[in-house]
Amino acid sequence: MRIIGIDPGLLHTGWAIIDSVGPSRHYIASGVVLPPTKLELADRLSFIFQKVTEICETFNPDVCSIEFTFVNKNPKTTLLLGHARAAAIVAVANREIPVFEYEPNLIKKALTGAGHADKEQIYKMLKILLPMAHPKTPDESDAIAIAMTHANMSAFAGLK
Repeated sequence: MRIIGIDPGLLHTGWAIIDSVGPSRHYIASGVVLPPTKLELADRLSFIFQKVTEICETFNPDVCSIEFTFVNKNPKTTLLLGHARAAAIVAVANREIPVFEYEPNLIKKALTGAGHADKEQIYKMLKILLPMAHPKTPDESDAIAIAMTHANMSAFAGLK
């Protein structure tokens, strides 16, 4: 099963592709979508949509794993994050790729065993589990973790 993991964001949308075969996980690629900051909201969303579409066309994932938006202290920030998340989900859904959503604490727990692990703990665990992965940003590292979460959760739940 090929999984695209997405860590949505209006400024930085992390993405990662991994293959999951039985108990084995293989890193394929990862990166960050960076909409130009000078773009208006609608154009940023379009940029995210187009780049995620291109990633899906290039790597042909079977499923998508994406972080579930949690409520921030600032409702406007939460709403904007939701827009970026929706742009990525629609790009994936247009290719008829099933989408699985995971809460941040579940992602941390599935990868490190601790639901409140920090980004450094996540990065260290990724280096152990996927030594070929060399994420350059926290968004990229989070996207790999999100993809790994689906690989691990689907093994237990019998999901495709």
